[in-house]
Amino acid sequence: MKVYRTDEIRNVVLLGHGGSGKTSLVEAMLYVSGATNRMGKIADSNTVSDFDKEEQKRGFSIGTSLIPIEWEKAKINILDTPGYFDFVGEVEEAVSAADAAVIVVSGKAGVQVGTEKAWELCDKYNLPRMIYVTEMDVDDASFRQVVADLTEKYGKKIAPHFQPIRENEKLVGYINIIKNAGRRYTGLGQREECEIPDYCKPNLEILRDSLMEAVAETSEEFMERYFNGDEFSVEEIRAAMRTEVMDGDIVPVAMGSNLQAQGVANLLSDIVRFFPSPDKRSCVGINRRTNEIFEANYDFAKSKTAYVFKTMVDPFIGKYSFVKVYSGVLKGDDVLYNADTDAEEKPGKLYTLCGNKPSEVSELFAGDIGAIAKLTNTRTGDTLSVKNNPVSYARTDFSVPYTYMKYRVKNKGDEDKVSQALARMTAEDVTLRTVNDSENRQSLLYGMGEQHLEIVASKLASRYKVEITLETPKVAFRETIRKNSDVDSKYKKQSGGHGQYGHVKMKFEPSGDLETPFVFEECVVGGAVPKNYFPAVEKGLQESVVKGPLAGYPVVGVKATLYDGSYHPVDSSEMAFKTATIQAFKKGFMEASPVLLEPIVSLKVTVPDDYTGDVMGDLNKRRGRVLGMTPVAGGKQVIEADIPMTGLFGYCTTLRSMTGGRGTYAYTFARYEQASSDVQEKEIAARAAEE
Repeated sequence: MKVYRTDEIRNVVLLGHGGSGKTSLVEAMLYVSGATNRMGKIADSNTVSDFDKEEQKRGFSIGTSLIPIEWEKAKINILDTPGYFDFVGEVEEAVSAADAAVIVVSGKAGVQVGTEKAWELCDKYNLPRMIYVTEMDVDDASFRQVVADLTEKYGKKIAPHFQPIRENEKLVGYINIIKNAGRRYTGLGQREECEIPDYCKPNLEILRDSLMEAVAETSEEFMERYFNGDEFSVEEIRAAMRTEVMDGDIVPVAMGSNLQAQGVANLLSDIVRFFPSPDKRSCVGINRRTNEIFEANYDFAKSKTAYVFKTMVDPFIGKYSFVKVYSGVLKGDDVLYNADTDAEEKPGKLYTLCGNKPSEVSELFAGDIGAIAKLTNTRTGDTLSVKNNPVSYARTDFSVPYTYMKYRVKNKGDEDKVSQALARMTAEDVTLRTVNDSENRQSLLYGMGEQHLEIVASKLASRYKVEITLETPKVAFRETIRKNSDVDSKYKKQSGGHGQYGHVKMKFEPSGDLETPFVFEECVVGGAVPKNYFPAVEKGLQESVVKGPLAGYPVVGVKATLYDGSYHPVDSSEMAFKTATIQAFKKGFMEASPVLLEPIVSLKVTVPDDYTGDVMGDLNKRRGRVLGMTPVAGGKQVIEADIPMTGLFGYCTTLRSMTGGRGTYAYTFARYEQASSDVQEKEIAARAAEE
């Protein structure tokens, strides 16, 4: 692929609901542009975008793939993203590197929750956007209905500039509303001029009027001409639309059929015509040496800088860091500096990837997207620059994973292999985290949903040939006491020669501080227990609080006072006093009305108004206490509640099914509270069963 200048580049992300046709659209784009000579199908597992074995097995995209397409002397970097919410991290990576978006909507399914989320992402990143309605070759597809629904949701900025011509419920052609001309399809991706059918004219008039009105609003001169009944030329309409699209005041709506490659050439031309090249967008970083703002703005004449927006780790082709060049021109023989890790990197070669197929390029201009292989000290979110001008850009704001499960390695001896494989997968997937919970002796895997974690387990088996099982995790309960106790504990052992003798009298009571395991005091009178044994008593307490006598959970909030005891001048030892203390603690703890404390989290659930009743009812079932509601933009409410950690298992799936995927949640640890008697009994029984 030849080298393209900044003004010849378009970086476009494909967004939309799962199953709306993004990947099949990419296949049609590749075919129409001549990059491939046949279109792959998702059902046949041979698409360029879905190259991962897991994607082919499941029939949907899991990761973002980069597909460069050459069209009308421009290079369009297409970023094909997953539509399912568990893979939102991949979408956020792609959106951070894009300069515009095509939101793909199924003509059959219509506007879905994924469409709404795509629109919100475009708003967040201030991306110009277009809508492309797929499946227009399907019997019950309705372009008019999709346009009506979009207009109702987003207002007059929705501007269809194509209208389908359908005969016998089949798509046979289209009307170009800008040119006011008809086209009839003659073959796969082929078309010829035709008359506009009479039955299309009433709707065409409405659509053309609304488009002309939008164009007229771009300037006072145009507005005057519009009211005088003047016609705008095709060039004037396109120039006005380009301005409006870039400002986000118009969202053009196109349509077609991916399987028949119909409408795809028009879409590619619209991307080149209406979407901005990177030099029309701004981006700034910070010079790490001077702390001054560095205005990159995709200027190829400035110092080299590039942002790593995604990492791909493939067992067969290795590690690739996807970069977007923010300024300057990157070359293979450059020595780059990573200010985030204070390390130099030598790319050696630069690539552009089409799916998982790398092609070497000599250089990448500012604004272009490419990949660098085997960068050892660089990960997603890092900035590459040159040492005498070290620059850093703001890291992408990724969604936080809240769903977690415990994982066990199936085969003993595979622990190292699993941890190495997971390290590679977390480098590739920014929303995947591993946590070693030593307190409960468990390894935890955090992701965006249960399906996400299940696919991680499946990838480990297919890619890295190691297996894990996912289980419900243990919750970090705590143990404490509610009353006082007084115990007398003697440890005495005689076994020829020196014996063992330690004797302590201790009081136990609540300390009132649930942050600290225990407080130790002594008030021994008359040397009943010599001072040199006090550290041994404290050591005994330290060992005892790690695993409480009630259900094996860490102990908090206990005050232990040593007030008396006795010793033997020959047989007493530190070990004997430590053992006597451990015995005293067990007995004293169980006599002081022991209770389990469970972790409580502060939960915030964001849902559309319509779902608040269902969500609050479900939270009550999970032993949650709703504290209040706050209205936020977009007709949504934030429900705040305190809920036991155990009540959050499976919550992600329940919330999505209850709200049609529109609900989101986040939580932070708040405090510990006494668990109810039934929860306590269940945990004690589980502990007994384990032993």
